[in-house]
Amino acid sequence: MNHLKTVALLAGLTALFMAVGYALGGQSGMLIAFVVAAGMNIFSYWNSDKMVLRMYGAREVDERTAPDLVGMVRQLAQNAALPMPKVYIMDNPQPNAFATGRNPQNAAVAATTGLLQSLSPQEVAGVMAHELAHIKHYDTLTMTITATIAGAISMLANFGMLFAGGRNREGGNPFGAIGTILMVILAPMAAMVVQMAISRSREYEADRGGAEICGDPMALASALGRISGAAHQVENYEAEANPATAHMFIINPLSGMRMDNLFSTHPATENRIAALRDLAQRMGPRPGGGGFAPRAPSPPTPGPAGGPWGGSGTPPGGQGRGPWG
Repeated sequence: MNHLKTVALLAGLTALFMAVGYALGGQSGMLIAFVVAAGMNIFSYWNSDKMVLRMYGAREVDERTAPDLVGMVRQLAQNAALPMPKVYIMDNPQPNAFATGRNPQNAAVAATTGLLQSLSPQEVAGVMAHELAHIKHYDTLTMTITATIAGAISMLANFGMLFAGGRNREGGNPFGAIGTILMVILAPMAAMVVQMAISRSREYEADRGGAEICGDPMALASALGRISGAAHQVENYEAEANPATAHMFIINPLSGMRMDNLFSTHPATENRIAALRDLAQRMGPRPGGGGFAPRAPSPPTPGPAGGPWGGSGTPPGGQGRGPWG
């Protein structure tokens, strides 16, 4: 089903991209747009994960630089029967996270410093499990390609606005003034395509899958509530500069700003929390108490403590980074 969604999404976005090309340059413009869209789809399939991670300045961490976070993801990936994804940290005060990659063998999860500093280990585990569920469902392929092509449609529409007047006078735009008006509305149309193509049920399914992976639906529910509250107070400047990627995050990073409802691909947080509470009741208590138990941190060596779970010591000649990196 997720593969069919991906094919339908690519076809719809490619058709919209071709329509923009036709509005700008007739059949030749449509053909050029088709070739560009086909090349972009192929490029996105192999490179969109790297593009998004670079866009947010994410840095890769390992068990040496962020032992607790990487160890947590490794344990959760084993619970989900997934290959170990790459782990990244974004220097951003807004608590949030996303997953990316074309398949489980080439996936990555990224968390902000705000998430790691403000949530408990159990809540962080719930968030990471949610992102692993996206990877398991192949949602990451859909999300990364959507972000790339939707952004390209918006750029093409803006380009058309700049040059439509000249083409109208030369007779190169088959729609004339109407074509110019179409360019005005195509950018928000791209956002609407993203909203419709990425089904709201995707987040519910990832919530359910994440709760099963970490074994603690209420930890994920608590994390969603805290992240949603912070998203209205802490601005995510990178997301504001790249709004077509907002749907990738566990909570809409734009939800506190005006006009962001155009990019609101997430269900209402209260509805997601209610669904998780219902799931917790149906799951019932599990042997051993259920939930994710973080490993005990190593005894710190002398030096400043780092990270919210205690220090992992200061490496010789360097500043302590803590278990989160």
